[in-house]
Amino acid sequence: MFNILFEDKNLIVLIKPVGISSEEGMISLLREYFGDLNAYIGVIHRLDTAVSGVMVYAKTKTAAADLSRQIQDGVFIKKYLAVVSGKPENNRGRYDDLLFKDSAKNKSFVVKSERKGVKKASLSYQCIGECVLDDIGVSLVKVQLHTGRTHQIRVQFSHRKMPLLGDKKYGSKFDCGIALFSHSLAFNHPETKKEMCFTALPENTFPFSKFKI
Repeated sequence: MFNILFEDKNLIVLIKPVGISSEEGMISLLREYFGDLNAYIGVIHRLDTAVSGVMVYAKTKTAAADLSRQIQDGVFIKKYLAVVSGKPENNRGRYDDLLFKDSAKNKSFVVKSERKGVKKASLSYQCIGECVLDDIGVSLVKVQLHTGRTHQIRVQFSHRKMPLLGDKKYGSKFDCGIALFSHSLAFNHPETKKEMCFTALPENTFPFSKFKI
């Protein structure tokens, strides 16, 4: 069903599978796992349906409120691995953009000025690997989100002519799944306040299998 990294009375940390929505789909699976169709499941953050990786869900409203507050305060740290076409200009950097989400198209766009519906988006990245696929240079990047916007990593790299491999919505020509994986989460336990960090690596699948991670 899914791999569990940690579980107690307050929360559950797991690897969300590809093809399952991080909201309705995972809520249904978790309630089935708990054996309680009415169990409280607090969705703290989201992950695209086509993307896999580490996620945390709250099992109580108190835990959900605490974890959500940590996101607002910048204490909750989310890092991702992505394979992009080309290579960033610098091995390390930060992208700050204004994003507009077109709900009808379920697609986000970088825009030049603030207006209704436009939100600031920020991420930091580090290039940690390079290789050539189908005569095209590609890069493995580790990304830390500073904001949580719809398709943020996908659109910010695509805007710079570096679409994620397999992300045809944002310009990729590669025929594979979207090369994005939720690599790690770090936060304070909502009850004990102990620092917690959970990491995982993508399965040995293309294109991540082309890199030594």
